[in-house]
Amino acid sequence: MDTISEQHTHQNQSGGYPPKPVVVEKNQTSVFRSLISLFIYGLLFYFLFEQNLAYIAAILLVIIIHEMGHFAFMRLFNYRDVKIFIMPLLGAFTAGKKQQVSQTQLSVIILAGPVPGIIIGSILFWLNKDAQNETVKMLANTFLVINLLNCLPFYPLDGGRLVETLFFKENFAIRLAFSIVSIMALLIMAAIFSSFVLLIIPALIAYELYNENKNQKIRNYLAQEKINYRLEYNALPDKDYWLMRDCLLFSFPKKYPGIAPGNYQYSIIEPIFVRHVSSLLQTNLIPDLNVIKKILVLIFYLAVFIAPIVMVAMNWQFFVA
Repeated sequence: MDTISEQHTHQNQSGGYPPKPVVVEKNQTSVFRSLISLFIYGLLFYFLFEQNLAYIAAILLVIIIHEMGHFAFMRLFNYRDVKIFIMPLLGAFTAGKKQQVSQTQLSVIILAGPVPGIIIGSILFWLNKDAQNETVKMLANTFLVINLLNCLPFYPLDGGRLVETLFFKENFAIRLAFSIVSIMALLIMAAIFSSFVLLIIPALIAYELYNENKNQKIRNYLAQEKINYRLEYNALPDKDYWLMRDCLLFSFPKKYPGIAPGNYQYSIIEPIFVRHVSSLLQTNLIPDLNVIKKILVLIFYLAVFIAPIVMVAMNWQFFVA
């Protein structure tokens, strides 16, 4: 986890602001944390759902390859501090920092997660059609099911993130409506599969929407005050950090009790403020995809999603465990 270097300074009489906390990145621990999280994921899955070590190993392998696809292209496109986070029972996600990213780059990063897994699953499927090896069949099924589900056009799945990136990532109102539709769709999926775990995801999205709605109101205020929130934390002026911090104190009084706005003094929970201020800062999305290119991306996405389903449907006896 990043650490915070603080200087305990009060606002001076001339109206200046203390230096914002400096984020010191500790990348060397991220791999270890990911491995620990992956171990916990497998352990919980073993005790709560399926005590089949081969099946658990297959799921972990699919997750690793999926996230490594995102990871590799984020590094290729010069993202900083790229990390893989494993969430026990819920899956994983890859995060990094870059101030300017194009629609093309972001679309490639998103597709780089499910596409390799779908290709691997399809190859295993065809290679095993005659041999009918049960282990290979299970592995093919796992690659295909997990990655195809991830291609569904609902946020925060990769399919939903792709649709958002192509059409309305910069429009908060449409993003909000899209997220609500996604919550309803995921609730229906949870009911169909009778899965308590699937209920956790829409609950987390709803909580994120609540916070993001407040964050967006803060951004609207910052825009009126001509405060630039489309930059990296390291480039954020000290004054803007403390003003954003004040906005958070006004908007989230229950989250930060006992801390008064306008008192520019470091708190013991300053690392939490830094993370929250960082969440207000937005990446600049470069709209480099015209209508034709967007259609081509969608055709590729649909082909990747539909082709394996058609292949499996034509060979249903193989697919069914």
